[in-house]
Amino acid sequence: MPAMRDASLKFLETLVNTPSPSGHEARGQRVWLDYVKPYAAETFSDAYGNAVAVLNKGGSPRLMLAAHADEIAMTVNFITKEGFVHVRKVGGVDAAITKAQRVTIHTRKGPIKGVVGNVAPHLTKEEGERKVPKIHDLFIDLGVGSRKAAEKLVRIGDPITLNDAFELLRNDLAVARAFDNRIGTFAVAETLRLLCESKAKLRAEICAVSNIMEEVGLFGARQIAYSLQPDLAVVVDVTHATDYPTVSQARHGDIKLGKGPALTRGGCIHRAVEERLEAVANQEGIRLQFEAMSATSGTDTDAIFWTRGGIPSALVSLPNRYMHSPVEIVNLKDLEQIPKLLAAFARSLKRGEEFKVAI
Repeated sequence: MPAMRDASLKFLETLVNTPSPSGHEARGQRVWLDYVKPYAAETFSDAYGNAVAVLNKGGSPRLMLAAHADEIAMTVNFITKEGFVHVRKVGGVDAAITKAQRVTIHTRKGPIKGVVGNVAPHLTKEEGERKVPKIHDLFIDLGVGSRKAAEKLVRIGDPITLNDAFELLRNDLAVARAFDNRIGTFAVAETLRLLCESKAKLRAEICAVSNIMEEVGLFGARQIAYSLQPDLAVVVDVTHATDYPTVSQARHGDIKLGKGPALTRGGCIHRAVEERLEAVANQEGIRLQFEAMSATSGTDTDAIFWTRGGIPSALVSLPNRYMHSPVEIVNLKDLEQIPKLLAAFARSLKRGEEFKVAI
């Protein structure tokens, strides 16, 4: 299989490297909208910054392809008299792996660099196992000597992201701090590009969506699903790869890098939509993996499927090692299969087609 298209790879790298903490996604949304604009009949954003690109406006059914733009982060919570910054979580931050990291605080005046302090082992008395830090134990060193000096740089509520950037590793693998879920917004944008460039006749209206604030409550998905009123939806997110030491496959399933994207079964997943995706994948020669869910999927699908009386929804996920860490790893060939699958699914839709559970 040929390497990823250069322009697509550059878009992915730029998208991942553009900080987009929950509630502060505007910079990343601008990157996304600039990329999709040539492939859409219409682009727009709403009051809180959900971004939408529409192809074949007026078609039927209306298919929403959705992924969240935001990443986990921290925020300035308290400044000591010595000028050190204490933080709050924004989403599922792991305090234990955030120590000794370089960070950027995103202020109204521009980015401010800092480091998360870490007491040297020489200065800590070991008595049994080391205590796992809580988020309130973390502090950021800005290199200043007083609260007054720190307050000239940052304000309470300023968002904070880690500085780890996109890199190619080897064997089609890439590493970054925010593949969750910039790979999703990348995939729906690439789907729009494939559909636009293929010139294939579409019956459906396609609404590619880059939505906000998933990591703190699935809020953007609720907003945009309500306002767009799609007839069906496919969500793209990451899922846990379980192909590395210490992870129980009996508990978490068997999901591997390099074996294709994963379809979720159960719960909020509409069986007819999931089955169509599987059938299309088989027709296109796209290899799939499968995972089961119980009560919830932990993704925007949970919010979208019950909106306005129920939107038939499915979830396509990219296997991701080390989720919610600065070293998330994905397989780019797996990622490339998702836009191909979604584009083929969109082309398969018949005019006015409805998805209903057979009773």
